[in-house]
Amino acid sequence: MHTAIEKVMYAYALIANLTPNEVKATRERLAAHLAGIDADESVLAVEGMRYLRGGERVAKRRTAKSPL
Repeated sequence: MHTAIEKVMYAYALIANLTPNEVKATRERLAAHLAGIDADESVLAVEGMRYLRGGERVAKRRTAKSPL
């Protein structure tokens, strides 16, 4: 899980301007969220980005592009 957290934090830091305190708090929230998920590192990394970006935002964007 440590590798997934590091990958997510690296990617998230590229899109979000965080202070050192915010980085620490975000890392703690992310670790707590991923702790309950039993999956491989790739799945954890995707879930981590989804969590930090907000799942509703992704779902709305995907449904908006639906042809129906």
